[in-house]
Amino acid sequence: MLTKKQKELLDYITLINNNSGISPSYEEMKNKLNLKSKSGIHRIISALEERGFIRKLANKARAIEIINSNIINSQELINKVIDIPLYGKIAAGTPIEAISNSSSLITTPTNMITGGAHYALEISGDSMINLGINNKDIAIIKKSKVANNGEIVVALIDKNEATLKTFKKTSTNIVLIPANDLYQTQTYEFTRVQIQGILVGIMRKY
Repeated sequence: MLTKKQKELLDYITLINNNSGISPSYEEMKNKLNLKSKSGIHRIISALEERGFIRKLANKARAIEIINSNIINSQELINKVIDIPLYGKIAAGTPIEAISNSSSLITTPTNMITGGAHYALEISGDSMINLGINNKDIAIIKKSKVANNGEIVVALIDKNEATLKTFKKTSTNIVLIPANDLYQTQTYEFTRVQIQGILVGIMRKY
């Protein structure tokens, strides 16, 4: 879900691109959003690019490609939300004790819900940071007992520890892969791992 400033900047870039064929300058964007410095614009641009809404074109001035502005241009879509259980924290590093009881609810845009039962977990740790999953992010999880290779899953290990990792199943083992070179890939026998859900979205506060 985008912040108000992210939405405002994306709409402005889209408008200028459509009208003139080029992107606004950083100075123009700063003035449009009433920011004091261009560093704030750089942060918002980086957030939009990370979320897949825009792409900065290399070696070109005033060149930002709009990729997914249509996703958020519908105010009706933005306003539709649903409350899902927030179970607590899950490690994106060393596995921690599994969270089994809902501690609260969290309001989530319906366009992040893909059908079926969902829940949310707060990320603890940085082992998935290279995939854009940061400490204190909120992970939106679709409940599932199965996963395909390459999906990011909530894996329950030995029935009492949960972790968030990229899933890979071989002929002999289940492999849980981090996205940070500081962490090691974890390999387990089939019987030690239960899939608790599949990551379908990330929410972040800026």
